[in-house]
Amino acid sequence: MIFQGFKESILTKKFEKELNLLESSLTSNTKKISSVGILTTEALSSTQNLQAQVERILGVKNAKIYSFRKYHKTNEVSYKHFSEKDINWKGEYTEPSFHSFLEEPFDLLIGYFDSSNLYLEIAVLQSDATFKVGFSDIREALFDITISENTLHVDAFLQELKKYLVILEKL
Repeated sequence: MIFQGFKESILTKKFEKELNLLESSLTSNTKKISSVGILTTEALSSTQNLQAQVERILGVKNAKIYSFRKYHKTNEVSYKHFSEKDINWKGEYTEPSFHSFLEEPFDLLIGYFDSSNLYLEIAVLQSDATFKVGFSDIREALFDITISENTLHVDAFLQELKKYLVILEKL
């Protein structure tokens, strides 16, 4: 257990360093949204049908979702979940299906979590998505747009997001 705290400390320092480099290299793009990735927590994905709501409100097909859940040895291996055990000491995700999710060049990545989570934030930072959206309670430097809303109000969040995407001519 002591090693977990040490690992998180190392990952936090590496994350901060990469985040500072990211802030100096942001560029804008005008690509239309056709593919969507969603990063969230297991608690939110089990109570909300985020994938279906994103597809319905934004008018996209085949949105992909991955959820973070705390590691427990009784958890079954899932292609929809990742945990703190799936990242090594260098800050690289080692689980192949999640790694390929991060490498997929989504037109839009939605970070659907409203409390600080090192592993979700690292995943957002490492994602190859061209446009990233999240909640304003999280580090704003990670996202191109942040929206202030409660995570329980999925429709309100997505309607607000749709307004911004229409204004930016991405939908």
